[in-house]
Amino acid sequence: MAKLPILQKEQSYTFRSYFEMPYEADEILAEFDCALRKTRLTLPQTTEPLDYLPALQDRIEGTLPFISLSNEAARRETLVSPIMLEVVRDGQCQMRIEYPLTVNNWLKGNFDYLLRLRNSLPVLEAKNDDLTRGFTQLAVELVALSHVEDQTILYGAVTMGDIWRFGQLNRDTKEITQDLKLFKIPDDLAPLLKSILGILRKD
Repeated sequence: MAKLPILQKEQSYTFRSYFEMPYEADEILAEFDCALRKTRLTLPQTTEPLDYLPALQDRIEGTLPFISLSNEAARRETLVSPIMLEVVRDGQCQMRIEYPLTVNNWLKGNFDYLLRLRNSLPVLEAKNDDLTRGFTQLAVELVALSHVEDQTILYGAVTMGDIWRFGQLNRDTKEITQDLKLFKIPDDLAPLLKSILGILRKD
């Protein structure tokens, strides 16, 4: 039996549409002729010292006992924004918030965050504490980004604030890899920062 297409030619879809679809990530990515693989990624890591790390760690750990993280705004202000701002300051990179991109009717919408230095890195805040569907949306965003960036290997990250997961797109093989490793905040703050900065600075 022939497989029915998920996406309709006459329909328009935003990045958020893919989060809301009831289909598996590999089924959606097949619509873009991309395959999904789940394994451990070896992420680039900066070797530069993170002198601000103890202060950032103390600030996050010092506020967590007093703030409820039951909504997206709280997680953004308490966990995501402080990390992103330190990356911008340390890496001297550009950060675009709610950055719009339109490739075609199937690939359009806003990136929650788009970091740019030598390489670009989209960061998506997973809605409704759903990291699985959040990764599906991130994967489609990486497909869209591959149409406008020159990188052969593109990286992205999805976060719920206290948990981060990376993805990688290989433009040549049209394969998206979902990292099996989860970075947990505040415990994995150092390797998370080293990975983000390593990706942005990678030659």
